[in-house]
Amino acid sequence: MKLSTKGRYGLRAMVDITINSHGEHVALSSVAERQGLSVQYLEQVFSTLRKAGLIKSIKGAGGGYTLTDDPAMITVGAVLRAMEGDISIVNSLSKSKPEEMNNIEKCIRSSLWERIDESINTIVDEVTLKDLADDTRKLTTQNPIMFHI
Repeated sequence: MKLSTKGRYGLRAMVDITINSHGEHVALSSVAERQGLSVQYLEQVFSTLRKAGLIKSIKGAGGGYTLTDDPAMITVGAVLRAMEGDISIVNSLSKSKPEEMNNIEKCIRSSLWERIDESINTIVDEVTLKDLADDTRKLTTQNPIMFHI
């Protein structure tokens, strides 16, 4: 399984909003600037996140984006599934019917691929946006940016 840039950027943007919203709406342009991403590309990412019900937008002055739920309730899994669809290391898992598989395929599927998928899904469903935001804040305080004049 390889995450697309859309999935990775979507997660970064959601963590950015979590850290920088302070209860208010966050402008798309400010997320793009902080994350070093294109505004046009983030518009596509945010459209997908909005359709998935993870963020909401307000237009006009003072507008921007905000999370639809508490960051402690939004999992990494929810964000990645909104951006990527099903999270599986082998696309054929859902397509292959057990009766059409030979014994080696069945063994590998049940002994390896399904177990890896379960582990991945367990991890991404346990980690929340709040967890990532808290970890980012810890890194920021441990490694503050130094400005030299």
